[in-house]
Amino acid sequence: MESTLPYYAPVGNEIEVFNAAYQQQLPLLLKGPTGCGKTRFISYMAEKLGLPLYTVACHDDLTAADLVGRHLIKGGSTYWQDGPLTRAVRDGGICYLDEVVEARKDTTVVIHPLTDDRRILPIERTGETLSAPKEFMLVVSYNPGYQNLFKGLKPSTRQRFVALSFNYPELSVETDVVATEAGIDTKTARQLVEMAHSLRALRDVDLEESASTRLLVYAASLMRQGLTFGVACEVALVEALTDDDETKVVLRDVVQAFINEAEVVPHDQPIN
Repeated sequence: MESTLPYYAPVGNEIEVFNAAYQQQLPLLLKGPTGCGKTRFISYMAEKLGLPLYTVACHDDLTAADLVGRHLIKGGSTYWQDGPLTRAVRDGGICYLDEVVEARKDTTVVIHPLTDDRRILPIERTGETLSAPKEFMLVVSYNPGYQNLFKGLKPSTRQRFVALSFNYPELSVETDVVATEAGIDTKTARQLVEMAHSLRALRDVDLEESASTRLLVYAASLMRQGLTFGVACEVALVEALTDDDETKVVLRDVVQAFINEAEVVPHDQPIN
């Protein structure tokens, strides 16, 4: 029977660490840049362990009620609706708070009782106190590159987690990821990855983030559809990474240096 697991290429011991944390009922913190595989890793592990996955994309307006739940009115009557965190605690599963530092600090406080030996979730509005089953796991992620004085993970929260650092994979692994995800030949995938390494090595340019593995997959997917190397990189990398005209010139110079090496190859051939 063909595997239904999402594609994921391990880059270290992250699978072993995740399994150990899950078995010991420990919360897990993932740190790493945008598009390096954190969310895919969680999807992979949830499927591998046969657990439901409740993903919350954190943002400035996220409230505690968005996580825990709220009373709603329907047909003249009031009923309680669980939030994703509460559903994960009630039924067992992984609750994944993506980019947790984007949430308001008063919101993230609600996770504290779940991240120590109590493993409980008090729900003030219903008077319940839920005990997390052994199948429940809390995972949060954030991008250290975006941290500043106003958005950071408080030490009182950080020290409640075991942590894993993610980064972009080494060249051979990232090449395999791009080729497999986009369905293109390995040679073209490698050219894209080598170009990304050059972009990531740039200094003194106005970039908050450099070329992610995700963007390389986007560029490769456009090439599979028939776009040239240059056009695919323009729309999936240059324009996606910056609005600054001077920075675009620098990025385009890097892309241009690789265009001459990018041969025209059919991108609809199956991967061997």
